[in-house]
Amino acid sequence: MVVHVGGLVAIIFFYVLILIVGIWAGRKQKSSEKSPDTEEIMLAGRNIGLLVGIFTMTATWVGGAYINGTAEQVFSTGLLACQAPLGYAISLVVGGLLFARPMRNAGYVTMLDPFQRKYGQRMGGLLFIPALLGEVFWSAAILSALGATISVIFTDVSMTASIIISAAVVIVYTLFGGLYSVAYTDVVQLGFIFIGLWIAVPFALKNESVGSIIMTWPEWHGHIDKSQIVEWMDGMFLLIFGGIPWQVYFQRVLSAKSAKNAMYLSFCAAIGCILLAIPPVLIGAIAKSTNWSMTDYDIHNDITSPEATKLILPLVLLHLCPKFVAFMGLGAVSAAVMSSADSSVLSASSMFARNVWKLVFRNQASEREVLLIMRIGIFLVGAAAAGIGILVSSIYVLWYLCSDLIYVILFPQLLCVVYVPHTNTYGSLCAYIIGFVFRILIGEPSLSIPALIRFGPYIPPKTLCMIISLATTLIISLIAKILFEKRILPPQLDILHCLVNIPNEVLPLKESVTTDESQQQYRLVKPKTIVTIVTTEQQCLSEPAMMINSSYLPSQDTLNIYQNS
Repeated sequence: MVVHVGGLVAIIFFYVLILIVGIWAGRKQKSSEKSPDTEEIMLAGRNIGLLVGIFTMTATWVGGAYINGTAEQVFSTGLLACQAPLGYAISLVVGGLLFARPMRNAGYVTMLDPFQRKYGQRMGGLLFIPALLGEVFWSAAILSALGATISVIFTDVSMTASIIISAAVVIVYTLFGGLYSVAYTDVVQLGFIFIGLWIAVPFALKNESVGSIIMTWPEWHGHIDKSQIVEWMDGMFLLIFGGIPWQVYFQRVLSAKSAKNAMYLSFCAAIGCILLAIPPVLIGAIAKSTNWSMTDYDIHNDITSPEATKLILPLVLLHLCPKFVAFMGLGAVSAAVMSSADSSVLSASSMFARNVWKLVFRNQASEREVLLIMRIGIFLVGAAAAGIGILVSSIYVLWYLCSDLIYVILFPQLLCVVYVPHTNTYGSLCAYIIGFVFRILIGEPSLSIPALIRFGPYIPPKTLCMIISLATTLIISLIAKILFEKRILPPQLDILHCLVNIPNEVLPLKESVTTDESQQQYRLVKPKTIVTIVTTEQQCLSEPAMMINSSYLPSQDTLNIYQNS
């Protein structure tokens, strides 16, 4: 058994450094707050500066699947078919323009908070399912990519061992410091990615088996047939709009010091995504320009086979670069994987602890209990992602399908909950069901799901499913509002308790908050009854934001009377 001592040392160095930075960041959090609450762990106390925010936002997108997938697409199908860098960059710009400012201004803690405030706790819990599956399968896919990468370069290291070790490192430092650890390790990891890949590119270009990538441009620029234009557009829309409703994105938006910073870091991260896509694009072009028979690559294994193309980046590092450069590049890939995996693990556990455990099952749960559940969730999500990465061969396909569900179900609902006041739980629930059914009905060849309906050759099917889901939310919400508020249906039939048959209970609501504001406002409403005033600000802060119907809010004059009294 051959052991690459230099590679082993490099991997140990990268992993130990990441672990040390994560633990140091956790100590930074504890030194800033003796008794951290859920906001402190989930959002780093909303104290993430613009520079660190840009790094952690960029690192969230630029992960192992991003750089490996970009090189693979350029090599196998060409640059024009490589949609992820451009699609995710535009997604960040659109998210910054449409959602960053209103979500940060509202003072939410997770992406699901506005849904639970408007549609109720249980509907928010239902929307948690596609969000959770997306995060878990995404983590599993990138951990699996790391395992395959390490097993290519270190043939004596099993894929299972590399996945378990990487997942363990991620879990430990995420458990220790929450978003502080994730954000500061992202800064280090992004540096590794940038330096490691840019060092590898010139060495690979100078290899004698590599031709001029300029001369081979026709071979790797790609081509899109007219029959593929609709599919290409559908995929681009999915990346742009389906890339927004992810907790990993909103966790960074909501952790920014101000709404303006939240918007700016989205724009800057979009530029970072494009810049960091350049090295893997060049590596894909280099692979396409290489005479592999002149390298030490086993020519009996077809380099164009699916098994080889998905590992084209580590293969270029191994066969076209000196060993020390290959190990440096491997460290970059490892860093890229962990920079995405830790974000997904923290995001999924944060949503579960707050939006499911606290607001659905245990309304009376203390801060300590919520933090305990979140830490248990970090361990379970990380372990589940590692297990799926080891046992399931088609993780990417599962993640891709979850991305479709997020695009079809969550994006139109996020658009409505932020911008359309009249939507309600009836519209949300119907859209959830109908959007899911239509997405299954159009089929998924990679999972052997047959297409039972077809929309025609000129209609992007996934985008049409999303539009159907959006229209369902709007139409059903309007119909339900008219039927109940005009008393066409009796209040007793309002079984979801969101229009007229609202439970008679006090619903605390935390208003728009930014760190640079000196005052916070709170509204407490008991439908059709006198306003109840909470005695202390801390009591109000400790309560979750809940669903509220604005038609039952008292006037500002009434509030002033009670506040003055």
